[in-house]
Amino acid sequence: MDIFHILAGFIVGLLVGLTGVGGGSLMTPILLIFFNQPAAVAVGTDLLYAAITKSAGIFAHGKLGNIDWRIVRLLAFGSIPASILTTVLLGNMNIASESVVATIKFWLGIALMLTALSVIFRKQLASLSKSRHWVNTKNAPTLTVLLGTALGSLVTLTSVGAGALGVTALLILYPKVSITKIIGTDVAHAVPLTLVAGLGHVSLGTVDYSLLGTLLIGSIPGIWIGSHLSAKVAEHWIRLLLALILVYVGQKLAFPEMNVVIGLAFLVLIIGLKQIKHRKAS
Repeated sequence: MDIFHILAGFIVGLLVGLTGVGGGSLMTPILLIFFNQPAAVAVGTDLLYAAITKSAGIFAHGKLGNIDWRIVRLLAFGSIPASILTTVLLGNMNIASESVVATIKFWLGIALMLTALSVIFRKQLASLSKSRHWVNTKNAPTLTVLLGTALGSLVTLTSVGAGALGVTALLILYPKVSITKIIGTDVAHAVPLTLVAGLGHVSLGTVDYSLLGTLLIGSIPGIWIGSHLSAKVAEHWIRLLLALILVYVGQKLAFPEMNVVIGLAFLVLIIGLKQIKHRKAS
């Protein structure tokens, strides 16, 4: 099965390079659904995978001056303690029990569907946040710490949220900061968060190191190729396809007994097609 793990890593890396969406929203569901990994192992392995693959992003964004370290510190002030606390809570539970597995799958599904929305509406939120001040600037630091707290718990539990959800929330909190700097800041915060969360899962024994190695073998060239193709590929179509996949998988994980995936996917498809049509018209 190693060749299939390498292929999965390559596909995820390629999509991350093309769209910038975090690998957690893609890799964890793949490990759960296609490779039948235990939920906690899928999350723990993906967290270290994310910490390694995103670490290069700090150097790239740092050289370009695309990191606001004040925002990173505020996020980490909430996320790191929240991640440690969530790890402690998981350690006091039977992580192989049906209730814990169901909880992880439910919140993973919710995070995936929220990620799909952020993929579709990110550019609209970026433009709206510059014209409307939704958050009082005096409250931004406190809300940033609270955002970090929420991300710390969510990422440790599901491995999803540090990327697309973090960027979307920061766009609302800091409308005057450029999108490039928001992305760089989010990457700079995601690395220590996923590392701390990943090490927490190491202490729980929920990391598969051989699996991690094979995923990295595929993902590193995948990210490199995707990054170089991003300027040549119609990104909006890739994002629309990605959003549809996230909605489908998220609904299956969070609400497996409900058959609403067709309606949700159709809604995302209509919204996405309207945005593409509007972009072409403008």
